[in-house]
Amino acid sequence: MSTATAPAPRPSVHAVGAALTPHATLTAPPHTAHASTVTPSSAPSAAPVTGHSVPDLLLALLLSGAVVAAIVNIVLTRRKSLEDERARIRTTCAEAFETVAAYKESPYAIRRRRHDSPGEERARLSDELRRVQARLSYFTAWMRWEGATLAAAFDDLVSNLRRVAGKACHDAWLAAAADSDHAMNIPPNVVNLSELAQFEDAYITAVKTYLDQIIKTRRILKFPRR
Repeated sequence: MSTATAPAPRPSVHAVGAALTPHATLTAPPHTAHASTVTPSSAPSAAPVTGHSVPDLLLALLLSGAVVAAIVNIVLTRRKSLEDERARIRTTCAEAFETVAAYKESPYAIRRRRHDSPGEERARLSDELRRVQARLSYFTAWMRWEGATLAAAFDDLVSNLRRVAGKACHDAWLAAAADSDHAMNIPPNVVNLSELAQFEDAYITAVKTYLDQIIKTRRILKFPRR
């Protein structure tokens, strides 16, 4: 007796459709990030490297300020130096001219010496004349050290001073001492030193020219004149 096999159940239409439909879960394509993707052309450029840090720049500024201050100090020092130099030369040249004037007074002082104390008067006047001569020698050396122009003018003045006023002193010692008020008046025909005027003028001109050169130096350096 044979055993009958039951027929397999037929699949439903829904099952067949589901089998023919592609799977709903699909593998997504790789995600492309637009915002985070950085291309070489769109990347921001890096700041240029200068090689100087902030402390270096501050140090450079401080050093530049120190240099400016040093230059200002040098200019001010030079200005004061020129002013002091001009004042020194002017004072010394004036003292030299004063010494020349003192020597010119010697012939008059000798003729007006006291007649009742000849020995004392000789000693007094000789000592005064000696001091004047020493001062003339000092200023002669100073002028030669200071400048050739001043030295030449002062040498001419002193040499002619000793020639003219020196002879007047010699003649005054040979003359009698003043013993009256009338004798105190010494006319130009007795003592005449007018020849020295041209040498005095030449010396004054030389001093003025020398001082003007110092002023021009100050103007070149843009120093205001006081």
